[in-house]
Amino acid sequence: MASLNSIQKSSHVGVINEGDYVMLKKGDVYKAVQVLKRRKIIFEKQWFYLDNAIGEHYGSKFEVASGGGLRSIKETTEDTSADVKAAGADNRNIVDDGKSQKLTRDDIEALKEKGLKGEEIIQQLIDNSTTFRDKTEFSQEKYIKKKKKKYETTVTLLRPTARLLALMYIDREPSKICHLRYDTLAQMLTLGNIHAGSKVIVMETCAGLVLGAVMERMGGFGSVIHVYPSGGPVRAATDSFGFPSSFYNGLYGLPVCKIKPLLSGTFFAKSSINSEPEAVALVAEENDNAVDKKNHCEQEEEGQLNTASTTDDSRTAGEEEERMEVVSEDPEKQESKEKSRKKCDDNAQERRRRQEDKMQKQLEAANLLRDRNADGLIIACRFHPCQLLLSLVEFLAPSRPFVVYCLYKEPLLECYTMLRERGGVVSLRVSETWLRHYQVLPNRTHPKPIMSGGGGYLLTGTTVAMNSVKLAADASDSLKNEEPACKKQKTEDS
Repeated sequence: MASLNSIQKSSHVGVINEGDYVMLKKGDVYKAVQVLKRRKIIFEKQWFYLDNAIGEHYGSKFEVASGGGLRSIKETTEDTSADVKAAGADNRNIVDDGKSQKLTRDDIEALKEKGLKGEEIIQQLIDNSTTFRDKTEFSQEKYIKKKKKKYETTVTLLRPTARLLALMYIDREPSKICHLRYDTLAQMLTLGNIHAGSKVIVMETCAGLVLGAVMERMGGFGSVIHVYPSGGPVRAATDSFGFPSSFYNGLYGLPVCKIKPLLSGTFFAKSSINSEPEAVALVAEENDNAVDKKNHCEQEEEGQLNTASTTDDSRTAGEEEERMEVVSEDPEKQESKEKSRKKCDDNAQERRRRQEDKMQKQLEAANLLRDRNADGLIIACRFHPCQLLLSLVEFLAPSRPFVVYCLYKEPLLECYTMLRERGGVVSLRVSETWLRHYQVLPNRTHPKPIMSGGGGYLLTGTTVAMNSVKLAADASDSLKNEEPACKKQKTEDS
């Protein structure tokens, strides 16, 4: 039975299922979406449904058909430029006057309505261009590439990874991830020594991208303590990874306001004894108040109905029939009231359960940090990292690395100075990440002229045990203070 289950499980590896997250790719543009039936997806000025993608493998390529459906297509190595044999020596005689293309916008729209594919439309544009044959081979390839980007309706579905999500955010909304580039993220994971089975502290405000990258690198083994601002954790990018539920068993959250009580040793006295019952009692009190208000409104409605029934006694027989109809509707109203009351109670219980789970996770995170034997620390947030670093580095075991990311170097230089004065760390270094893309083509390999201006700065270091060193230094200082200064002996002149 175990072998059969393993075979069935392995057969589903790499297959897209309903509810999974995928990365849509078209050219160099990416978008993370969840696969749900009859959910309309808008991507690069196209809309479609992902129903036909269920059951296909990651990396499959689809063509958007009429009506928003997806049709799976196989990868082909055919190139449209292979059919083109004639090419000019140079482009000196080509004039860009806008009259070289015979097809108009209406003609192209008519071709689309006929159901022609993107490759067929591109071939029509090539055949109706008066200057295409005079262009050089390089210019022809560039022309075809540009038209493919505009008219092809193919979409590739990929498995979400840290690199793809970083590319998506840095192109679409870089401010949400503090302008963190994917090469900088890779260096943070490497310098932080993130591996399976370790205990890592992550303080980030990058929409959960750094947290998801750490969880991806650990593979569901080990513990991750996510320190988040008091407003609550933001894990939109973490959810886009599509991790299984087992990955979240080792994820613990702790608000940053709990770090100081935890260092001083007052967290358990205040949080575990007082805060949890108070929080639960507060939720229960709010729910009771809501129920009381609802009961009060129901009593007022019943009073109005009773008043209306007493006044109806003096009315005519027709009005009495109407009153009987109203009375006959009372059981239905009572049933609807019971349903609404039951729904309110269920919501109150659900809120209470979530609050209890949240407090339990905080207590577990505090227990993990109390031992002060974490294996790594990563900080990437929009706040000034100095006080956060000085507080969180206390929870690291000796000979453990820490990495701090910031878009500007001045905060990191301040952290560098304070750590040198504090002691307990070695191998401090502030570095700047630099990335440049290259175009690799036959006879055209060169760096791309457009590149990222900066990828931020990293402060890295390693903790060391400083108790014995500090005691030895204090002892030597005390000996120096106790011993009197040596006096110089006078020499007699001969």
